[in-house]
Amino acid sequence: MKVKVGDKVKILAGKDKGKEGTVTVTLKKEDRVVVEGINIVKKHMKPSHTNETGGILETENPIHVSNVKVISSEKKTPKPKKTKKVTKKAGEKDE
Repeated sequence: MKVKVGDKVKILAGKDKGKEGTVTVTLKKEDRVVVEGINIVKKHMKPSHTNETGGILETENPIHVSNVKVISSEKKTPKPKKTKKVTKKAGEKDE
């Protein structure tokens, strides 16, 4: 998978097409990622011991990696610039 936690991505398909966000969780075995603010669904919960109030909760569901394109990586380091090797030809002087 080419997407890592912290990468800024753009959504290519689905109901949130064209939106941008950062990756918060990667699920490598399922080839899915959770993007902050993308693919939000509402889940109705009954009151229980862990959730005493119950009600409607909004959660971010995973989206498939193929529907995501990396825009920029936060952990990216700049690559060193390439230099050309210059050779002197016969008869040229050093300046």
